[in-house]
Amino acid sequence: MIIHTWKHCVAILVVMIGLLPISTASSAEKAKTFRAGAFAMDITPVEFPVLINGGMLERIGTKVVDRLHARCLVLDDGASQIAIVVVDSCMLPRELLDEAKDMAEKATGIPTNRILISATHTHSAPSALSCLGTERDDRYCHFLVPRIAQGIERAQRNLTPAKIGWAVGRDEKNVGCRRWLMKPGKASTNPFGGTTNDRATMHPGYGNENAIEATGPVDPLVTILSLQTIDNRPLAVLANYSMHYVGGPAVSADYFGAFCEKMTKLVGGESADPPFMAALSNGTSGDTWLRDYTNGKSASRKFDINSVATDVAQAAYEAYQQIEYREWIPIVMEEKLLRIDVRMPSGEEVARAKEFLAPLDGKKPSTTHEVYARETIILNEMPPTRELKIQAIRLGEMGIVGIPNEVYASTGLTIKSESPLQPTMNISLANGGEGYIPPPEQHKLGGYTTWRARSSCLETGAEPKIRDAALELLKQVATGQP
Repeated sequence: MIIHTWKHCVAILVVMIGLLPISTASSAEKAKTFRAGAFAMDITPVEFPVLINGGMLERIGTKVVDRLHARCLVLDDGASQIAIVVVDSCMLPRELLDEAKDMAEKATGIPTNRILISATHTHSAPSALSCLGTERDDRYCHFLVPRIAQGIERAQRNLTPAKIGWAVGRDEKNVGCRRWLMKPGKASTNPFGGTTNDRATMHPGYGNENAIEATGPVDPLVTILSLQTIDNRPLAVLANYSMHYVGGPAVSADYFGAFCEKMTKLVGGESADPPFMAALSNGTSGDTWLRDYTNGKSASRKFDINSVATDVAQAAYEAYQQIEYREWIPIVMEEKLLRIDVRMPSGEEVARAKEFLAPLDGKKPSTTHEVYARETIILNEMPPTRELKIQAIRLGEMGIVGIPNEVYASTGLTIKSESPLQPTMNISLANGGEGYIPPPEQHKLGGYTTWRARSSCLETGAEPKIRDAALELLKQVATGQP
């Protein structure tokens, strides 16, 4: 029998402990694996003609100019997974997206509250949401919903160990406030839009003696999230820019699709394995277009989908080259449901709209006034409140917010400046298409984006409520644990 003194036992214990692996936060973090998977699901219509959304009146698309996609990204920090999807569509209704999310959850196990789906806001894609003079193309929607879910499933299948990083570029050439304050009596007033004596107008043109000043700022930042494989091959880029759209013939993804093609070439992703995917989401561009009416020199500027995409892709690529990648970061995602009142028309307004439309005898509207008279009647038959879905994501020190509206640049800039996560990417028209949210002071000026319709019907105090909800969620995910 061997008898050890207590000092001998302690010495043996110390040696044994020294032989055990050291368990520290840094070594534990190194043991974690971050994964990413991407897939661009083709959602180009296969049956024609299709209804085209984005204009005051209904349009028809009969051919493919360039292909549409649902660009799907799945991220996995080892503890949970999230999906972010950018769809080439003008607007996507909440019920359609909820259906797609339910299908995706059944196929992938990713919970619906950890899936963010947004529309790019191309004005030349099939109509997925009834709005103004355009009905929803039900045949296309039936085709679209499962394709979005399948895209998420394919992205999950492509999950591979990855590195992640982010950066912020700048393109001031393609952002200008399209909403202007006019001299009294010089702005158009819509008799069925719920406003009177409007002072704001859209696109006043250059050198307009009745135009006083732009009603708000613009956001020229190009925010990008980049994923690479462990051996430094490009995997995916999610970018964000606050410019409304360029415009072109249907069916087209507009400059959003062209950006993705150019970004793929710039990063060398054309022959990547697994296939590289780029996506461009719409930022806070509710009052922003690409003409700067304060600058007379730009009046003769020529632009098209290709030139704008080239500018934005170049700004993104310059930022991309400065990215420092992390091999692991935590993912935290939260969702909040927000109930907002609707600006309902009065009984007198409804009666006047019905009287105005009586000569149409059920025919489709062909003028702006007919469109808004019809919207007055439709809104009167809808619920007096809407439930909005707001989301926030933390990826390491970076934040992402999903808002289901067309958001003014001033709102987006406030969210970015007050967010505890830097940088923060604002994705508009995410998880629904609930219309414009002008700040209260902008409602007082009237103008197109305040005229009451399904595309702009939330209460005048909606913007601060939505903005505060987004910031609250950002603070929550910033301090939350994955």
